[in-house]
Amino acid sequence: MEMISTLGPLLLMFVLFYFLLIRPQQKRQKAVQQMQNDLKKGDKIVTIGGLHGFVDAIDEGKVVIKCGDGSRLTYDRAAIREVTEVAAGGDMLAKS
Repeated sequence: MEMISTLGPLLLMFVLFYFLLIRPQQKRQKAVQQMQNDLKKGDKIVTIGGLHGFVDAIDEGKVVIKCGDGSRLTYDRAAIREVTEVAAGGDMLAKS
């Protein structure tokens, strides 16, 4: 009985950590991965560095972004932070 009362708080702490920290982080990572996989030409995006532009071309692991001045920059897919506007024919993503 003493063993259960000793391990109880430890198990409770682990369960709380899982539901408050680990599980939400896994959900966020899965959502970001899905967003990066769903990129398509014409999507308006923001990079992790704050660059705003439109997806001009997509390769296996790279994305070419067209900026406001017409220049084209190549970034890794992982550098895309969010899609602010989906290309014609799609829905708006509400991401904060």
